[in-house]
Amino acid sequence: MNTVKKHVDPTRLRFVLQGLFVGLLTGVVISLFRLSIERMLVFMQGVYRHASVASISVVVLVSIGLALLIAQLLKSDPNISGSGIPQVEGQLQGELDFNWWSILWKKFVAGVLGIGPGLFLGREGPSIQLGAAVGQGVAHGFHRTGSDRRIMIVAGAAGGLAAAFNAPIAGTMFVLEEVYHNFSPLVWITSLASAIGANFISLNVFGEVPVLHLVYTKPLPVTLYWHLLLLGVVLGLLGFLYQRVLLAMPALYAKTHIPRAYQGLVPFLLVIPIGLVAPQILGGGNGLIISFGDRLPTVGLLLALLVVRFVFSMVSYGSGLPGGIFLPILSLGAVIGAVYAVFMAQIGWLPQVYVMNLIIFAMAGYFAGIGKAPFTAILLITEMVGNLTNLMAMAVLALVAYIVVDVLGGAPIYESLLQRLTVPKQIESIRRMDRLELPVFEGSTLEGMQVRDFAWPKQTLLMSIRRGEESVLPHGDTVIRAGDTLVLLTDASKRSAVRAQIHAKAAKLAAATDQAAE
Repeated sequence: MNTVKKHVDPTRLRFVLQGLFVGLLTGVVISLFRLSIERMLVFMQGVYRHASVASISVVVLVSIGLALLIAQLLKSDPNISGSGIPQVEGQLQGELDFNWWSILWKKFVAGVLGIGPGLFLGREGPSIQLGAAVGQGVAHGFHRTGSDRRIMIVAGAAGGLAAAFNAPIAGTMFVLEEVYHNFSPLVWITSLASAIGANFISLNVFGEVPVLHLVYTKPLPVTLYWHLLLLGVVLGLLGFLYQRVLLAMPALYAKTHIPRAYQGLVPFLLVIPIGLVAPQILGGGNGLIISFGDRLPTVGLLLALLVVRFVFSMVSYGSGLPGGIFLPILSLGAVIGAVYAVFMAQIGWLPQVYVMNLIIFAMAGYFAGIGKAPFTAILLITEMVGNLTNLMAMAVLALVAYIVVDVLGGAPIYESLLQRLTVPKQIESIRRMDRLELPVFEGSTLEGMQVRDFAWPKQTLLMSIRRGEESVLPHGDTVIRAGDTLVLLTDASKRSAVRAQIHAKAAKLAAATDQAAE
């Protein structure tokens, strides 16, 4: 009688337990982060509602002091600026690396001081970077390196978003779809364990009510789906505008001749008149979104709100202050959806009962277009709103907005921001810059590949792709076609070596493809 010996592989269990540990620690950090920001925002709104000359004078002085304090933190560690998502993405790609403890405490302090006073910044980006720092710290404590270390960082990032929004599934999906671009089972299960652990802590602190608890009474009927096409085009166009303006902000700020670390003085002072006029709209926007469930403003007020939130979101994030664009994007999407839905209801083209449907769907559509992460957008809004019905309508709107931005040439916003961080360093590493042009022939291994899927040689920058009479600015999603000419920037002394490396990598890929086909 043959006995079958069962072999138990503890690898996945070990990673699940480590992911859960990372998630629990991340949940504690992010819950404190959220709580600090919320308490500070409520305090500032109270100050503005009962404003006096003396209190506003104090607010001006304190705002200047906070901006100067954050500037010192930024000068000591520039990697805490902005949302932190591009930095985490660069770290996982091996292009950047950080001191986890420096990121953890400085991002926490600067994030609370920058977001709490009411600037139009989100907590989710910093939460992802804080979670990644926790994951890196755990990996350091357990002496994990290489892929094990990266998995811990990914798990922490997923836990950070899960705790920020009470959305564990969307937190996992966003990190895998937008940040790490890796869907291996080990990465998936570890990230999910971390997201669940972090969300467990968050639910115990903030309760089980969804972050954006909006309710629509009836699913949108198929006969009204033409609104999704129209609204999707609007969201796509405004999403592309958002990308272009956001990426142009550093150049606009440079014209002020204020040193980069001190540019936060501008939004800190400009938020004061906004607080005096409308303190209820301060912050990332979750309070504003929830208020739509009680009462919707008129179209005129909604348009004014759209302009104010769009412009000041750009001013806030463009200054380089530690804070995200995730929640501001969702709030802008909600306002755009409200403008469209209220207007259509007023002219009789949309029954009033479906106005809230379009507001909710528009949040997913706007983020799907700007972030180029439609699956995350759909899951995130579903979890944040707490409603699983009518996923089809949300998917249609998200897809239309995504396609519009894609056709216009928009790249994923976080990938574009990452390029801003890494491209100057790549150029700096090239001593004597020279152009290298490589044609892509019919049947080449590179044909049909996305730019991100090819391992480009170090100290090489893909500057552009010549396609007929056009010159295409490449990003990760750009598909290389037969007939293209790749224009690379590299060191003059390494031209032949780089050319040989690219040909060798392409040949290796072709051989691997042929072997897989057999």
